[in-house]
Amino acid sequence: MARDIQAKCRKCRRAGEKLFIKGDRCNGPKCAMVKRAYAPGVHGKKIKRGLSEYGMQLATKQKIKRMYGVLEKQFRKHFEEVKGKKGITGDLLLARLEMRLDNVVYRMGLASSRSGARQLVNHGLISVEGKKVTIPSYETKIGQTIGLNKAKTERNYFKNIDQALKNKKDFPAWISFDADKKEGKVTGQPQRMDIGVNVDAQIIVEYYSR
Repeated sequence: MARDIQAKCRKCRRAGEKLFIKGDRCNGPKCAMVKRAYAPGVHGKKIKRGLSEYGMQLATKQKIKRMYGVLEKQFRKHFEEVKGKKGITGDLLLARLEMRLDNVVYRMGLASSRSGARQLVNHGLISVEGKKVTIPSYETKIGQTIGLNKAKTERNYFKNIDQALKNKKDFPAWISFDADKKEGKVTGQPQRMDIGVNVDAQIIVEYYSR
């Protein structure tokens, strides 16, 4: 499946807020939302943020898609997976996106961005319950342990992140992480507050119900 190759910083500027899709850069002075906090394009400074109801629904959908780095077909598939389940569909959608393997790897701190985490999974560096998994969209389950592929642990990349992992404090409540083993366990269901971006995913339900 072809990936979205649009410049990441433009996505944040289009959304009007940080989506934290470029790793450590998002927390520094080079972040585009610090330097140019307006929409991209020659008329970006003149664009007003006011949107119609439909525009708001579309903007919310696009924001979440860009944050998790998924294309429309896969995003719609995740929506279809949860829309018939018991509970608030919008919150279930966010939980499904959070439980993607690439996102779990990112939340554990093994990569500084979701795109970086996706590469680790694609290259066979991540295991689930001790078995290599190369599908970034793989849905992790409560109780599963996610770690490094034992055959790849000697790579310099992982040796260099030891200190960063030990200093990491912002683990979500639904992941238990062992920095020494570079291994995490999914201990619960992600909540809306865990995603770190202010968004009402129920608006997406309204968008797909039009």
